[in-house]
Amino acid sequence: MFEYLPPLNDRNLPYPDTIHPIVVHFVIAMVLFAFICDAIGFFTRNPRLYEVSWWNLFFATISIFIAVIFGQIEAGLSDPYTAVAPVLNLHTLLGWSLSGIIAAATGWRYVIRSRDPKQLPIAYLGMGVLLTVLTCFQVYLGDELVWVYGLHTEAVVEATKGGVLQ
Repeated sequence: MFEYLPPLNDRNLPYPDTIHPIVVHFVIAMVLFAFICDAIGFFTRNPRLYEVSWWNLFFATISIFIAVIFGQIEAGLSDPYTAVAPVLNLHTLLGWSLSGIIAAATGWRYVIRSRDPKQLPIAYLGMGVLLTVLTCFQVYLGDELVWVYGLHTEAVVEATKGGVLQ
């Protein structure tokens, strides 16, 4: 069965470069921009920004599941060594959690939008602050995986295959 799969390249991937970071940057931008639009709309009483926020959150919900799927594939192909495993596990757990949290926030936002598209409860803004903090922490973990631990970089893949990193 494995002979039908494409061979892995020097980054331990079956395709030229990682896809997870590309997709996840859209999610990060859309979630943060949605919160910014909500906050500005709330304080300036401009309900048009709520519509912008809604669509950003809607597409972030779809995109995060794509990001998580590619994240799972790429994490499985990364051959993590001992030092990186706790960070990768926390990043994975938080990624799955964020997909559920963002989906729930989008559902809540849909109900708010259906009832009165010109009002936004302060509790929803509080949830937006929490979502922003979790997203920023997730970004920190992802940056650590790439820039500190070097997952899917040629040097680390080579060192792992050579038994230097375990």
